[in-house]
Amino acid sequence: MADYKKILLVVDLSADSDSIGARAKAIAKCYGSHIELLHVVEYVPLEPMGETLMPAVQIEGDLVKRATAKLADLAQRLQLDNCVQRVATGSIKAEIIRIAQEQKVDLIVLGSRERHGVAILVNFTEDTVLHAAPCDVLAVRLPK
Repeated sequence: MADYKKILLVVDLSADSDSIGARAKAIAKCYGSHIELLHVVEYVPLEPMGETLMPAVQIEGDLVKRATAKLADLAQRLQLDNCVQRVATGSIKAEIIRIAQEQKVDLIVLGSRERHGVAILVNFTEDTVLHAAPCDVLAVRLPK
């Protein structure tokens, strides 16, 4: 098994991000790894041919700005102040895969919730990342 030298810690900035981060830190400590933090802001849907382009761009900019501040707060709580912190925009699934490939990470760490019933049929982020990732993926089980 190869060592995990570069870990991509993917967070949604919810309260669960701290526990996911703690798991990534524990792995990083074992392997002497470098952690990079990532949060992806989904595209703000635009009305085709609508006049809402400027406010939507402004809203997306505001979301990125707030996410950047929250990510910095999380990094501080996790004592990861000096790690790379990225806020990307676009499709969450596609951006995680793109950045993992681009940065040549060895492990992606993200959260996963238990699903039941019809929810099992929905293609969740962790499922897509697991099957498309260029590296190992650790899906940290989160409470219901």
